Amino acid sequence: MTQTLPPAPSPNAVVPVDMISPVRWIEKGWDDLRANPVPGLVHGALITLFGWLLMWAAREKFWLLAGAFSGFLIVAPVLATGLYHVSRERAAGRMAGLGDVLALWRSFDGRLVRFGLLLGLAGTGWVLTSAGLITLWSEVPINKPMDFLKHVVLVREPGLFEVWLLMGSLLAAPVFASSVVAIPMLVDKSVPVSMAVTASWRAVADHPGPLVWWAVLIGMLFGMGLITALLGLIVVIPLVAHASWHAYRDLCPETSTSSPTAPAA
Repeated sequence: MTQTLPPAPSPNAVVPVDMISPVRWIEKGWDDLRANPVPGLVHGALITLFGWLLMWAAREKFWLLAGAFSGFLIVAPVLATGLYHVSRERAAGRMAGLGDVLALWRSFDGRLVRFGLLLGLAGTGWVLTSAGLITLWSEVPINKPMDFLKHVVLVREPGLFEVWLLMGSLLAAPVFASSVVAIPMLVDKSVPVSMAVTASWRAVADHPGPLVWWAVLIGMLFGMGLITALLGLIVVIPLVAHASWHAYRDLCPETSTSSPTAPAA
C-alpha cells in the first residue's frame, strides 16, 4: 500500500549536469534509501544471495566467475527497475513499498522484458568471451582468485589482463550508453524502447565527461561491494539504483515526470 510522506526537495528543479553531478546523484540516492530502506535493502540482499550462490557454484572455476561478476554490471540496471519506481514515488511525496514494486514487476511490461533480454544476451556474451580468453590464453589453469591475481593480473608482460580489460570495456561502454537513461525512462514514461535508447545516447553525447565519471564511480562502488565478500552490495545495489534515477532526472529534465504512466507497447 502506498503511503504519503514529505516530497523530496525541489523535485522539478532543473540542475546543470557537470563533473560534480555524479556525487550529487549518490547523495540524493542515499537520501532515498534512508527515507525508504526496505525495498532497496531487500533488492540488495537478494542480489547478494545470488552472488554467494554463484561463487559456490563456480568456486573451482574462477575463469568463469571473473566474467560472471563483471558481466553482472551489464544486467544490473534492469534488476533495479523497482527501485526507480520507489525514487519516483518519493519525488511525488509517496512511499512505495514492496507490494508496489512487485506490482510493477507483475505488470510484465514488454518494453522492459525486451530490454532485459538484450542486456542478458550482452552479459552472457561477455561471460563466454571472458571465459574463452582466460582459458585459452593463460598458460596455467585459473581455478581460484589467487590464480587469477598471480597469473593474469600481476604478470610482468602485458597481455591477457590488458586484453581482458579492453574487451570488457568495449562491450560495457555501448551497453552503459544505451541504458544509463533508457531504463529509468521506460519506468517513468510511456515511450518505445528505441526512443529511450536514443535519449540515453544523446545524454552521453551531451555530457561525456560527467557520464564517464559516473561510470567510473559506479564501478568503484561495485568493486567495494565485491571486496567485502559481497556484503557491501546490500547497500551498493539500492544506492546506485536510486542515484541512477536522479541521474535520469537531471539528464532528461524535459521528459522526466513524477506521475505513473501506462506502458507503451
